[in-house]
Amino acid sequence: MRKPIPCLWFDGQAEEAAEFYTSLLPDSRVGKAWRSPAETPSGPAGMVLTVDFTLNGQEFQGLNGGPDFKFNEAVSFSIECEDQAEVDRLWDALAADGGEPGPCGWIKDRFGLSWQIVPRALNELVSDPDPDRARRAMEAMLRMGKIDVAELQRAADAA
Repeated sequence: MRKPIPCLWFDGQAEEAAEFYTSLLPDSRVGKAWRSPAETPSGPAGMVLTVDFTLNGQEFQGLNGGPDFKFNEAVSFSIECEDQAEVDRLWDALAADGGEPGPCGWIKDRFGLSWQIVPRALNELVSDPDPDRARRAMEAMLRMGKIDVAELQRAADAA
């Protein structure tokens, strides 16, 4: 039995989304695109119905299912970043072409999928054994859109 593969519902943009997402992360690639052999409620025969893709080793499928369902924040991709440069690169790419920055490291890409761009330092600081440092880091994060590692560190170190 194969492992479960998350399927993401798009309104005709599954190939475009797969190409974009695979450009963001290492060990990522677009696989097979499956064309519909018949007309469906979401489009004509011959259209790309599904596209398989891999993001950092994790398999996904994009489905061109039509306009009936939209993404919401109940599902998101959480990416732990090594440093501020990686946070900035991913944030800028996801914000481009209609992405919507949100609070606390959350951002919606142009397809409406939510992402959490989380620097490793955030996880380390909010789990600091010193509860005051952890609290100050958490309070600083709650005031941010894109996470700023230097500002988190300053907040945690403030006395």
